[in-house]
Amino acid sequence: MKILGIETSCDETAVAIVDDQKKILSHALNSQIDLHQKYGGVVPEIAARGHAEILDKLILESLKQANLSLKDIDGFAVTAGPGLIGGVIVGLMAAKTLASVYKKPFIAVNHLEAHALTARLTGDVEFPYLLLLVSGGHCQILLAKGVGNYEKIGETMDDALGEAFDKVAQMLGLPYPGGPAIEKIALAGDENRFKFSRPLIDGIAKKEHLFDFSFSGLKTAVRRQIEKLTDQEFSHFTSAQKINQKDKNDLAASFQRTATEILLNRLENVMNSENEIRKIADLNLKKLIIAGGVAANRYIYSHLQNWALKHGLEVVTPPIALCTDNAAMIAWAGVEKLRLGISDDLNFKPRARWDLNTL
Repeated sequence: MKILGIETSCDETAVAIVDDQKKILSHALNSQIDLHQKYGGVVPEIAARGHAEILDKLILESLKQANLSLKDIDGFAVTAGPGLIGGVIVGLMAAKTLASVYKKPFIAVNHLEAHALTARLTGDVEFPYLLLLVSGGHCQILLAKGVGNYEKIGETMDDALGEAFDKVAQMLGLPYPGGPAIEKIALAGDENRFKFSRPLIDGIAKKEHLFDFSFSGLKTAVRRQIEKLTDQEFSHFTSAQKINQKDKNDLAASFQRTATEILLNRLENVMNSENEIRKIADLNLKKLIIAGGVAANRYIYSHLQNWALKHGLEVVTPPIALCTDNAAMIAWAGVEKLRLGISDDLNFKPRARWDLNTL
């Protein structure tokens, strides 16, 4: 079985072909970082236009890499949500057209589920497992019980962690995407210099939010510290220029440490909850899967790994190239669904929001 996958949910246009033996036969990708860098984040209209201009070329390139024709493909999988709706529509229409013309199954893939299943493509991972999904648009703790079967334990109440990295990077005058830039300068910083507040942890937290995340307040705390250092109201145009490199390094390191503490605290709450402990024991969970673009951060990964070892969990994360948005994970999700006999109608509508709980 060979599935062609298409990913256009944000700022990466990608096409890949994956078979049911877990072989990535091809992967063609075009990053839009250059298009969005001057804006400090993704501009939806520009992203959609960028996908439309390059997608057909990437489909042909992917087929060429795999030495296949469209007639050799057994099904077409595509991100149908969640994501920037304009980009999602571009990919969805392409996959529907190919499925219709070649009379092959069409598979509408939930972008979050694709991240959740990537570890099964690249490693020997069986259901169930504990999943920490951390990316530019999402931050969730889930129990992955099977394809299409996920129980959400906690999620972000405002910014996703990747989004917070991007916004803090912009405050520091660093390039987009912010995650790699902050991780790089944090290596030379003092992570203990600045004590930032940890939303939902410091002070009184409601019991119903013990497993949830909040990063908006952390972002605000960084901004206020910049105002103290510059002795002026924050300005995106001038504040970063008035901070010396040591201060930037220390701000980045302190922000990264605090964000990691928030992740660890939420996971620790899960492991200390009688209800969640019972679920984990009943499911006999042995693995913690870390998925999404933030999983590529080595500082965060190492701390999560140390935490998991203390709780007898094996940490599994996809290769860095497959942590960020890619089409191989979409194609693999298509394989997982199609071999269970699951496909979708060509009337399937694109979704800007699509919770894993609704699968």
